[in-house]
Amino acid sequence: MNTLERALIEKVGRENGWENIIESHDTAVVFASARHQALVTVNSSNLGNLFFEVSSELIKQELIRSLLISSLDNGGIIVSDIHQLALFLHRTAELAQSLPNQAAHTYAERVKETLERTLSNGTEIERLVKQRVGQDTFREALMDYWAGACAVNGISLPAVLRASHAKPWADCESDDERLDVFNGFLLSANLDALFDRGLITFDDAGRLIYSPKLTPQHRTTLQLHDGLSLRWLAPRHKPYLAWHRDKVFQVARVRGL
Repeated sequence: MNTLERALIEKVGRENGWENIIESHDTAVVFASARHQALVTVNSSNLGNLFFEVSSELIKQELIRSLLISSLDNGGIIVSDIHQLALFLHRTAELAQSLPNQAAHTYAERVKETLERTLSNGTEIERLVKQRVGQDTFREALMDYWAGACAVNGISLPAVLRASHAKPWADCESDDERLDVFNGFLLSANLDALFDRGLITFDDAGRLIYSPKLTPQHRTTLQLHDGLSLRWLAPRHKPYLAWHRDKVFQVARVRGL
């Protein structure tokens, strides 16, 4: 790539979540960010094509799934033009900020910084700080992973979107589990309330399952029609969903909630 092409690639990277340039030369530009630990490399070939590579296999898998693209045998992805490169870089930055265990790493840093600034101390103060910071960090991770839209209906109005845990915060065994972006979904407020109370859940194909407590009239009023499902479901969602079906959905049915 010539100097002008390299400068354009660097500009697109900075504008799409990659403010640090680790390397920049005739054959490649390597990007990083202070917000996560991933690296992205944009290579050029003798034929003038651009190839996009990301350091994390999990990010690459999610990128391929969410953008409906395929990778080459060497793991790279062909970039058709600078506009597609911008799309790839933007989505990769979202995934890098949300996928395990970046949210847990961000959470630990924020808790430490907040407690250091807090004049009061004690177990209760620490608990409240951890809860608030954890909720905010988990929501940010889900907003990034689901690209700011409800996992079911696609509504993209932040004010009505909630971060819903499949396995609740109190039942998780570690911060990594509590802040795992696969342990929950970004849902609109009505779906979040139903999911939290065990009145709906999802099967392993992502299809929405209704509790018998939701009558046809309830569903009509809430605009819940047959055939609703998650926009996508990753394999790493499934263990958490199984827990939700067994411990939240079934328990709610037994208790008559």
